[in-house]
Order: sequence, then structure tokens, then C-alpha cells
Amino acid sequence: MPHHEHSNESRRRFLKAAAGTAAAAAVVGLLPEVAHAADLPHLTSADPTAAALNYVEDASKSTNATRKPGDVCTNCRYFQGKATDAFGPCQLFPGKAVAGKGWCISHAPKVA
Repeated sequence: MPHHEHSNESRRRFLKAAAGTAAAAAVVGLLPEVAHAADLPHLTSADPTAAALNYVEDASKSTNATRKPGDVCTNCRYFQGKATDAFGPCQLFPGKAVAGKGWCISHAPKVA
């Protein structure tokens, strides 16, 4: 291989590696920090959205006739925590943590 072809190949390899490293660094730097449930304020019934969706921290205390026995936030498709979490993020209440044993009228069972 002539010298100029060898240097072009080396240059190409270097540029690919540099571009890949730069892209990876950009993606890592731009990803939003994932909020941990412990860092989120707990949702209360005083929150306007919570009130509109009849949210309660303890599902057993709900007086809403549409609540089915056993329906709680931890088994709802919108709950983003683990089934054992006392509080966790919910897609319906961005930036807030809902009680795992809570409930609201938008409860939708997780799909198995």
C-alpha cells in the first residue's frame, strides 16, 4: 500500500473513532437526569390535577364507585415505580410521586 493510501486509511479510522466518541459524549451529556422517586415531591389531594382525578393516597379510603377492589397505583400502567415502592413517579402527574397504595379515576391495569 503506498504511503498516501496508508495515511488516508489511518485518517479515516481516526475520524470515525473521534466522531463516535464525540457522539457518545453528546448523547450522555444531553440525556436528562432521571428523577428518582425519593427526590420528587409527594402528590397531595390539594393538587388541582389530583383533585380532578379523585386521587387518594390510600385507595381503601376512596369513596369513588368506579374503583375496583385491589386497584392501586402500583398495579396501574401509568405508575413508573416498582410494585414494592411506597411512592413512585406517575405519567399522569409529572414531577410528582404518587403513593404506591394510592388510586385515581384514571387507573388502568398494567398489561401483563
